Amino acid sequence: MEIHRRGFHRAIAAWGALGLPGLSRARLDAAPAANEHRADVIIIGGGLGGCAAALAALRNGRRVVMSEETDWIGGQLTAQAVPPDEHPWIETHGANAAYRRLRTKIRAHYRRHFPLTDAARARERFNPGGGSVSRLCHEPRVALAVLEDWLAPFVASGQLTMLYQFRPVEADVSGDSVRHVTVESLLDGQRRQLSGSYFLDATELGDLLPLAGAEFVTGTEARSETGELHAPETADPENQQAFTMCFAVDYLAGQDHTIDRPADYGFWRDFVPKLTPPWPGKLLDLTYTHPRSGQPKRLGFDPTGAKTAGALNLWTYRRLADARNFRPGAYAGDISLINWPQNDYLLGNLIGVSAAERQQHIEQATRLSRSLLYWLQTEVPRADGGEGFPGLRLRPDLVGTERGVAKFPYVRESRRIRGRFTILEEHVGSEHRAEITGASGDALTAAPFADSVGVGSYAIDLHPSTGGDNYIDFAALPFQIPLGALIPQRLRNLIPACKNISATHITGGCYRLHPVEWGIGEAAGCLASFAIARQQPPHAIHAAAARVADFQRELQKQGVELAWP
Repeated sequence: MEIHRRGFHRAIAAWGALGLPGLSRARLDAAPAANEHRADVIIIGGGLGGCAAALAALRNGRRVVMSEETDWIGGQLTAQAVPPDEHPWIETHGANAAYRRLRTKIRAHYRRHFPLTDAARARERFNPGGGSVSRLCHEPRVALAVLEDWLAPFVASGQLTMLYQFRPVEADVSGDSVRHVTVESLLDGQRRQLSGSYFLDATELGDLLPLAGAEFVTGTEARSETGELHAPETADPENQQAFTMCFAVDYLAGQDHTIDRPADYGFWRDFVPKLTPPWPGKLLDLTYTHPRSGQPKRLGFDPTGAKTAGALNLWTYRRLADARNFRPGAYAGDISLINWPQNDYLLGNLIGVSAAERQQHIEQATRLSRSLLYWLQTEVPRADGGEGFPGLRLRPDLVGTERGVAKFPYVRESRRIRGRFTILEEHVGSEHRAEITGASGDALTAAPFADSVGVGSYAIDLHPSTGGDNYIDFAALPFQIPLGALIPQRLRNLIPACKNISATHITGGCYRLHPVEWGIGEAAGCLASFAIARQQPPHAIHAAAARVADFQRELQKQGVELAWP
């Protein structure tokens, strides 16, 4: 092949000498590389972790290629449509400067482009949706616009190459190093070969790990393996948390926007989850198992935003737009994101199954979500004794799909690498920490990690699982992200960049939310850049305390928090 190319180059040069029109040598060199991309850092997956990793590598001067399975970057914040789930101190500390900059940019986008009321515009900590789950509930498209604008200068300069609607299909590995990864277009089947120094897996399901032959874990580990208080007696790789096909709706009182009755509505209306401890009735009902107490608890639902008889009003829980924050007429009504216990899908997994079975589960989960919408429109009990709110209107425009559900499943559990260090319940769980340390009150803290590369805080929150576990939800202490959990046992140039770090089924429940995923991705991007600069692989950096300290100093210079006050 190379002989033919050299001969063709000579022919082109001869044509030029004769004054004949022809291709330039530069264009000829580029042509065979149309399906090849080379960069310092290859990021597979454009979710929050992937975006954070890309921004970190880019600001450190690295050339980056990032591929994304959907046509939206931002992952759980955009393509999965889930507003940020954060800890109570997020406005001031407990997250990286870059993550807080993301939040500032989102608020600035609203102030610049949306018809806010004067009061909303003046509010420093403006919450567009006023949702109770977060201090910054907002529409997915706003986060998408912010992330794309943030990356745009790097795309324009050529420092960043973005490949949308590409998924990884092959990895070429030599020894313990990845040489290149092949991604395939979901539109036309075209393949691209991505070569680089470091490969970051920022996919929602850890899709690069099996392709590269990395050691990884799925589902639940046995208590005998991890020693965790809440781990089951036996391991079950297929016992994974439910996923959800989220959707957005607004409410137009007095109007009828009832969708056609879904074909399998009868199945979902009567479906009773088989869980331990038992679910307290049908899935499509306002009674669910309270995660902490394990007892039946009644929820409320009123799309007018009214208080609901001592129960959480699901309408305001993940509300994306509170019409009162905008000038009259800007919004026909409030908009809420439906990501509830009632549309968690329990009948199958996305990991460890064929592509056809995975798609079948996504389709069935979509039908569950549409059945939930139909139930809310026609049968949910109202405070006045009636049933249903026909004024609920599906908003496919907000999630960018024709069917009105998010572009990608909201994934709570990924494949997880087997790393140099694994985060266990004894490191972060309040009950387990108290048991092994004897501490209590303010003296009770998460395990300190000398190799910390970030911080986070969230309860250990596991949704019902496909193996029949009901909610597992208990307190966790504000924690650190250890570098050792980002380094595979064997592969030298593959780094996890989201929820696929070396955690367990249990601890993954508190390392999976928005600010922590961002922190993991940012640490991964910085690690790849630091490794290139020092010409030392992550394993060598982690093996020497002095090198870890050098890396931590570099992280702190870039606004990464390493410890809690």
